Amino acid sequence: MKAIRGFIIVIFTICCGSTVTKAQDVYLSIPEDNIFNRSEFTSLPTTVMNTSRTNWDYAFFGLGPVSPTFTSTSGANFIQSSSSLTLPNTVLLWQLESMGGQMPSTGYLGYLPGFQSFSTGAVRWFEPPSSVLGGGFNRGNINFTFKIPAAQFAANAFQAGNYSMNITQNYDFTPRNFRTVLVIPASVRWLTASPTKYIEISSLNDYRITGTRVLGNLGNAEIGHTVDFNLWAKAAANNIQFVSSKGTQGTRNIATIKLGSNGSALTTKALSSTFQNFSAANFNVIPGNRNSFIPELYVSAEDLKTHFFEAGTYTFELNFSARSTDNSINSLQNTAVQLKVLPRSEITIPSSGQNVNFNFNTAAHYANGQSQTIQKQIKLSNNESFELYVKSDENYFKKGGVQTAINSNILQIGLEGSSANVPLSKTPQKILTNGTPVLDRELNVRYTIPPAGAQTLVGKESSTYSVNVYYSFTAI
Repeated sequence: MKAIRGFIIVIFTICCGSTVTKAQDVYLSIPEDNIFNRSEFTSLPTTVMNTSRTNWDYAFFGLGPVSPTFTSTSGANFIQSSSSLTLPNTVLLWQLESMGGQMPSTGYLGYLPGFQSFSTGAVRWFEPPSSVLGGGFNRGNINFTFKIPAAQFAANAFQAGNYSMNITQNYDFTPRNFRTVLVIPASVRWLTASPTKYIEISSLNDYRITGTRVLGNLGNAEIGHTVDFNLWAKAAANNIQFVSSKGTQGTRNIATIKLGSNGSALTTKALSSTFQNFSAANFNVIPGNRNSFIPELYVSAEDLKTHFFEAGTYTFELNFSARSTDNSINSLQNTAVQLKVLPRSEITIPSSGQNVNFNFNTAAHYANGQSQTIQKQIKLSNNESFELYVKSDENYFKKGGVQTAINSNILQIGLEGSSANVPLSKTPQKILTNGTPVLDRELNVRYTIPPAGAQTLVGKESSTYSVNVYYSFTAI
């Protein structure tokens, strides 16, 4: 029985004695928030090595301490093994946090260096006391704090992947060699939001411009990314919804609106309800990990006049998708666009048409009356349905500014192409009904003094009699 028990003890001892601590690599996962916001990254205390000893090495009888060091054996850069991408060694800083749960003794001129970066030369991560009498350290895990300063996020392109550097150290701590690996996540994210865009047209002159018009820009779009991406976009529906200022509803084709950018970032294309790639070229990862551009909406001068002249509100929704070039990542953002066209109207009379003269100097003039048409006397614009009215400032003609007995209703006014003439008075009279929105429409106006009216002028003093005529879109 003793032999059997001894055999069992020997086997157990051999198994335990052959256990070797496996070299561990240090993985540091860098959050995308720090990358995109360019804010300093600081790790939690991270175990890099462990030790079963409690004292430093000294060169001669407890004097001349041997400083613990790190040395890069793979060069001055962190290297992504699957590509030629690198990050400089200065990206990552580190400092000893604890040994066996607390800082080593710094008595007798021992001290802790500040944050440093790895190098191809030996870098001391602690300065032991000058004498063995200054103290040592605890057994256990050797922890370090790692950080990436904000300036490094702004200065370097952090492209997704694992970037490693091989490190060796000069003590019999475990492990003797290890890799430090920076893990950069694959991500595409909108950093700006533009949930709504309000565009207003308040002048008829906007419709008199030739060529393509910038309907409005959607504000600065900034996207953070660690992979290359393209910008895709579409409209949520094929039609633009329209509600006129009078409450009438309708639709417009979304293809009348084009999407592009202020600059060369996007290709200008007509919108549709199907996603299209609007990128002129891939948006590549650049230092700072941000790309920005200003999306703009365009419409041709002809489409603006034809489809967006009527006063009212035009609404549609844009769907944006920032997609990685391999389509594995998709970051969405929507923008509700509202185009409001304010009610606007104009009536202009050229200087050549501001006076209408009737001369009564023959018997035929008094017997038969007179009529004349002033070509293109009125130019009108109105982006709502409308009616056109005419009136005088008084019910009687004046002579030298003094009212006479000649009634203004002897003069009748109408439009060429219409059989209706209305007698002029202070009360507005309708001369055009059911007018539809129109821009710069020219009207020929017919002025008539019929025989009955002309005959009331017989016997009147030879002089000049006048009355002011007003045109308006409302009965005022």
